[in-house]
Amino acid sequence: MSLLIGSIIIGLILSLLALGMFISFRVFDFPDITAEGSFTFGAATGAALIVAGVNPLLASLIAFFAGMIAGAVTGIIHTRFKINPLLAGILVMTALYSVNLHVMGKSNVPLLNETTVFTWIENLSVSISGTDAVTSILGWVVATKNIWILLFCVLTISVFCLILWWFFNTNIGTAMRATGDNDQMIRSLGVNTKTMIIIGIALSNGFIALAGAILAQYQGFADVQMGIGMMVWGLASVIIGEAIINDSSLGSVIIGAVVGSVLFRLLVAIALRWGLNPNDLKFITALFVFLALILPGLINHKKFTYKRKSNA
Repeated sequence: MSLLIGSIIIGLILSLLALGMFISFRVFDFPDITAEGSFTFGAATGAALIVAGVNPLLASLIAFFAGMIAGAVTGIIHTRFKINPLLAGILVMTALYSVNLHVMGKSNVPLLNETTVFTWIENLSVSISGTDAVTSILGWVVATKNIWILLFCVLTISVFCLILWWFFNTNIGTAMRATGDNDQMIRSLGVNTKTMIIIGIALSNGFIALAGAILAQYQGFADVQMGIGMMVWGLASVIIGEAIINDSSLGSVIIGAVVGSVLFRLLVAIALRWGLNPNDLKFITALFVFLALILPGLINHKKFTYKRKSNA
């Protein structure tokens, strides 16, 4: 049960990454590989500030804005210099590797002895339930502090989902969605689509960097390599969520991204539990993404074939 709760917590944290990928990939159809650099950038910025004695919440907020800067640079390179979106993301991601090393001062920053957001949650758990308190869930014994951390993550992600839903229903948010759907139409209405893309990619990478900062606090370290494969993870979460929810409305897609992130993490945890070699984790991740990409098409094809046979 502890493994299950831990997997759900990480899935919820990485749902911020999924929400960021939803903005770039689904709203703007922008294959933004900057995510792999901005995720680590957020973790590095948050960890460095926490080690320097900055309040963990403030450090996380600064990490969010650091990610926005990285995303804005990608957007500017694409819109102002006419660089292909994928290549623009690769350029910024490559540059961020050196930036992250300068921010951290080394390749790995431990946070085990530092005060983080999760330290506060654990202290709250101890003050309410006592030290080493446990809770029984369906016959399984779980540390009470893990329940508190899970509740904190559920509440936090719910708030961010509501904020994102509200934002995309504002005038600027609607303009962003219209830019992704039909940029010529929205441009004819006087909207600067280049500005919309820059703001949107900045917001996307802000969420991704925030996910990195929070995950670093949960795991107890920030590492320069921790962003590798995160773009694939985020895309898999969005695609799996869409396949499960099967509803194209804004609120459903946002919820689907969160559900997809948690489910994807659970699938990885189950694979590891069954004896998967950790060296094969990236391969399994890519396989899950491949299956998530082709399954909706296969299901629709079977439905179409069945309907044709029924009408014949």
